[in-house]
Amino acid sequence: MSEKKLSAKLSGLRTWVEIDSNAAHHNYKTFRRLIGPKIKLWAVVKSNAYGHGLVLFSKLADSFGADGFCVDSIIEGNRLRQEGVTKPILILGPTLPARLRDAEENGITVSVSNTDALKAIICAKPHPAFHIKVDTGFHRQGFYVEDIPKAIALIQNSKSKIKNSFKGVFTHFAAAKDVTYPTYTEMQFGKFELALRMFRDAGFDSLTVHAAATGATTLNAKYHMDAVRVGMGLYGFHASPELEMQLPYSALKPVLHWKTVVSEVKKFNVGDYVGYDITERMRHSGMMAVLPIGYWHGFPRAFSSIGEVLIGGSVARVIGRVSMDLTVVDVTGIKCKPGMAVVVIGKSGKEEIRAQETARIIGTTQYELLTRLNPLMERIIV
Repeated sequence: MSEKKLSAKLSGLRTWVEIDSNAAHHNYKTFRRLIGPKIKLWAVVKSNAYGHGLVLFSKLADSFGADGFCVDSIIEGNRLRQEGVTKPILILGPTLPARLRDAEENGITVSVSNTDALKAIICAKPHPAFHIKVDTGFHRQGFYVEDIPKAIALIQNSKSKIKNSFKGVFTHFAAAKDVTYPTYTEMQFGKFELALRMFRDAGFDSLTVHAAATGATTLNAKYHMDAVRVGMGLYGFHASPELEMQLPYSALKPVLHWKTVVSEVKKFNVGDYVGYDITERMRHSGMMAVLPIGYWHGFPRAFSSIGEVLIGGSVARVIGRVSMDLTVVDVTGIKCKPGMAVVVIGKSGKEEIRAQETARIIGTTQYELLTRLNPLMERIIV
């Protein structure tokens, strides 16, 4: 987008999210090179594409050549179909029986992770396509390996044509985040292979098999199998700080930049209290800027008195409580006026606020910080 068009697009916006298409393409190509042309690359776009915009980012990944999409719910899957996405969609989360018809009618594949869900599929008319999830040690969704024979029996003994709807089997690794500690992942992979042998011995030999999310995709090619589910990696982040240090050859570029504007500038004096609950008393006189964002927008209340933003290439610290819709920062010594752009996540001059680092300050991860960005904030491709 040209500078002129971007400026016109931003006119009147108090806060917005910019999606860097070049960075996104770089990340896509990084993973495509890593897995090769024969392995399917599914973009994980659940939870509003990790805050990047469900429809916007999915269409971007589609244009790059993503083979399919993973979402959390039938709501997300239906939205993508309504927006013209035609490639395969797999729901990773549970689908209630009442929504199975939606899945079948829209050509969306559901995940089955327990006996009740499998029975609901058997009773559904018509049957949606489904993948069975195996719990190999995550202890969340999925059939335990010892329960696989029962699942196979239910499928084989069904009088309906459910066998034709059974399209894949998968698992999810709990700790595929460190090259030097592969033990638990290897244990899970071994259990998964055992489950796969059970399915193949029962005659299910044309299933799509997948296990690797972003971390496992970078760890070992044997985890790639038929398809990989890449989420955070496409958005420019490794699954852990350890992998970021251990795998420099696969440098990724953050895609999301969050910005706002200065709405007001005013003086404060020594001894003044700032914000709700008078939690911070100023030790110097100076200037403050009011920003029209708060925890409603996804700027956590935990950033009160410790968070930072960038204004004109300089760091400005949050002072006082972060409110629902407003935040105050100290701009003493910074040339600042209403209307100036403020970087909440991203670069300004030589300074940068990285999502993973600022999240770590308040004891969380970029996963939580990014997915909590308000979906009503406009996302713009730049």
